[in-house]
Amino acid sequence: MRKLKNSELDRLDIYQFKSASKIPLVLVLDNIRSLNNIGSVFRTADAFRIEKIYLCGITAAPPHKDIHKTALGATESVAWEYKKNTVDLIAELQKDYMCLAVEQTENTTPLNHFIPETSTKYALVFGNEVKGVSQEVVDSCQGVLEIPQFGTKHSLNIAVSAGVVVWDLWSKLQLLSKKK
Repeated sequence: MRKLKNSELDRLDIYQFKSASKIPLVLVLDNIRSLNNIGSVFRTADAFRIEKIYLCGITAAPPHKDIHKTALGATESVAWEYKKNTVDLIAELQKDYMCLAVEQTENTTPLNHFIPETSTKYALVFGNEVKGVSQEVVDSCQGVLEIPQFGTKHSLNIAVSAGVVVWDLWSKLQLLSKKK
C-alpha cells in the first residue's frame, strides 16, 4: 500500500468547510485548563464537521500559540464562541439541542448503548481535566453519557474523550441516516 499525499485526500478548504453541511452537534468545553486539549478538540471538530464549539469558564480561546499548535488551523474553520457561564449556556442551548454531559454519574447511559435520533441536535459537555463536568452543569443537562472503561484508571484525557464520543455519534448518525 502506498501512503496518500495530502493533495490526494480531497479535503475541503476553509471556505468550503464553512458552507458545508455540519452534523447536528455542538461541543461545550466546561473549564478546560489545557491549551493542548482545547486545540485537539478543535481538530476533532473540524474532522467531523461539528457545528460549533463553546468555550466556557476558564477555557482559553483562540488565538493562542499553544491552542494553535495542536489545532493546526482548525480554529479558523470551526465556529466557536466564548461564554463565561456554562449553566447559562446550557439553558440557552436547550431551546434547540439535547444537552448531554460526558461524565461518570449515577444513572448514566453507556455510550455504546446510546442511540441518537436523527431529528435531534445534540450539545455534548466535556469537563475539566481533574474535576470533570461540574455538578451544577451536570444537573442542568438533560442526560449523561459515560464512556465505558475497563482498566485501572478512572478517566480519559478530555481530548481523547471528545474524539471517542464524537466519532461514536458521527458513525451512528451516518448509519441511521442511510437507513432512512
